Amino acid sequence: METKETRLKRKEAIQTGQTALGIELGSTRIKAVLIDHNYEPIASGSYDWENQLENGIWTYSLDEIWKGLQTSYQKLAAAVSEEYDTPLTTIGAIGFSAMMHGYLAFDQEDELLVPFRTWRNAITAEAEEKLSQAFQYTIPQRWSIAHLYQAILNKEAHVNDLSYFTTLAGYIHWQLTGQKVLGVGDASGMFPIDPQTKRYDAEKLAIFDRLAKTEGFLQPVETLLPEIRLAGEVAGMLTEKGARLLDRSGQLEAGIPICPPEGDAGTGMVATNSVGLRTGNVSAGTSAFAMIVLDKELVNVHPEIDQVTTPDGSPVAMVHTNNCSSEINAWVKIFKEFSESLGVTIDSQQIYETLFLKALQADADCGGLLSFGYHSGENITKMEQGRPLFVRRPDSKFDLANFMRMHLSSAFGAMRLGMEILKSEQITIDRLVAHGGIFKTPKAAQTILASAMEAPVTVMETAGEGGAWGIALLAAYLQKAETMSLEEFLAQHVFLNSEGITIKPTEADLKGYERFIALYEKGLPIEASAIVSMEEGVKKC
Repeated sequence: METKETRLKRKEAIQTGQTALGIELGSTRIKAVLIDHNYEPIASGSYDWENQLENGIWTYSLDEIWKGLQTSYQKLAAAVSEEYDTPLTTIGAIGFSAMMHGYLAFDQEDELLVPFRTWRNAITAEAEEKLSQAFQYTIPQRWSIAHLYQAILNKEAHVNDLSYFTTLAGYIHWQLTGQKVLGVGDASGMFPIDPQTKRYDAEKLAIFDRLAKTEGFLQPVETLLPEIRLAGEVAGMLTEKGARLLDRSGQLEAGIPICPPEGDAGTGMVATNSVGLRTGNVSAGTSAFAMIVLDKELVNVHPEIDQVTTPDGSPVAMVHTNNCSSEINAWVKIFKEFSESLGVTIDSQQIYETLFLKALQADADCGGLLSFGYHSGENITKMEQGRPLFVRRPDSKFDLANFMRMHLSSAFGAMRLGMEILKSEQITIDRLVAHGGIFKTPKAAQTILASAMEAPVTVMETAGEGGAWGIALLAAYLQKAETMSLEEFLAQHVFLNSEGITIKPTEADLKGYERFIALYEKGLPIEASAIVSMEEGVKKC
């Protein structure tokens, strides 16, 4: 409960610019969070959106990007004005983050050459194979460099006019500051990073240029990439044009420092205090990923494991899954539609909580039920496309509790398979923290994730704030970077008195999830068959 004294201090912080703003563009929601001098959220605004499948490409239009960004900021500013009776005219620092990877390509006139190709597209298989082999380093299909190389291999006309390519966060930052830069964490999902220099790997840049030259592409790739910035480095200032782009009311002043733009993986690490060696976090939303900060290099190259970095450049092993909560969200919409058909209006969050808590009453192995919530291709299980699928035997225990536990268990299924690969590298994890909206309901998803990860999982009180809070913290870190590391800043200032809830998996839950994941693996051919059968069926129609 906010006291009168706290409220007055926050009002003063807002008026004097002792705040930080973070805006993250996620797959299904854009969220803006304003934090005070104690790094606590004091206002927020959001905008729901969905990517569109156009001509076989998952994309968001530039118009929708700006509409969502402006709407989320407008709602936040309105919340500040209403709650604290003061306009939002200045901010101490700002940060922008977004879903990683993908491909936004521009010509010399800064015009977009082709529609934004998001991380969700699995259309660069040839590039993935050739680059991974040439680099002896895993280059997943969703990486920006894979998209560029595939376009070169496909002889796409637009590559002849290419002057710059970046990520979604990099694009937003560029438009608001004029600076073509990117945080090292987000950059590590564009092109491999040298852990020593914390810049693009020079040897691999040369290899790419040789490969591209054989295809007739002569531009050095380093000249097309954004410049790298580390956490704590000022990456530009909000320009007059940028201020008007972000705040259509014209109240926000220019000249505000902006931190390096980051990807959602990096902001997830920050939001869970997981940037130190041997710490790990799980970020769950439309996609999901486990991030483990390494204290030693991986011995082998694993196609299922990304190698990226923290926002301050430490090496990270990333188990990324393209699918997580989309199928759960789809079923919640069905339950909501059913209740409204009965003339009963129930808040969506109440439906989530009711269904998630029901899952805790289920059998640990989900009663023999199986689902694949694949709305898009899944790299870990080698599925090029997605077909959401629910499968059960006639004798399976089909009830609501098992149905919900099945979906939560399936949401973490591909991640579990990826983590089993990391076991062979004997990676040490001292602490594992989870965040994302799926963890808002106490204990439910957290209990199942602990079983899937075979380790205790901690969820902080700020679990639902997610990456928008994380990038706000990175913006606030600009004022502390000269005197302390990012790890020290988080430990000593942000999380010093934070309490979380830790759940250890029980023996029964571990054995139950083992039975579920065994069925999940055996059922993968069914999912593959569904993809082929439905594709053939569509063609016949």
